[in-house]
Amino acid sequence: MSLSNLQAIGRLLAQPPDPPAMARLLQAARQNLADARVAQISAGNRFDAAYKCIMQCAMLGLWANGWRTSTSQPGHHQTAIQTLEQTLGVPRQDVIVLDALRRQRNVNDYEGDPIADATLQAGLQAADKLLGHTIAWLQARHPEWGLV
Repeated sequence: MSLSNLQAIGRLLAQPPDPPAMARLLQAARQNLADARVAQISAGNRFDAAYKCIMQCAMLGLWANGWRTSTSQPGHHQTAIQTLEQTLGVPRQDVIVLDALRRQRNVNDYEGDPIADATLQAGLQAADKLLGHTIAWLQARHPEWGLV
């Protein structure tokens, strides 16, 4: 579904890019990924930090394109992740992996399902890859914002 169609059904709202706010969000994504790499923290909390990095990158993609999710609507995490192909040019296969991690995060958060080491590693790898992609995309498309 196009971004303008998502706006028409209330899933996205227009929001002009705000480079200072985006710089803070990018820094938060970097910090969350660093926190996710701390081995002394539980797997669940490390996964949560990696997932926060993923969501922050997804939000950066939306903001850079003049959108934000409607947080009053259910499924705003799903919307942010599933629009990554359109907002940041993330390959479809990567979006599928990120969406699977979103579902695993929901199962952990709402049902207490523990995070397996393989899931944690997948989350760390996906967050690292998406953060790198986000930084490269911002550098290539909006160097004037000085975000990276």
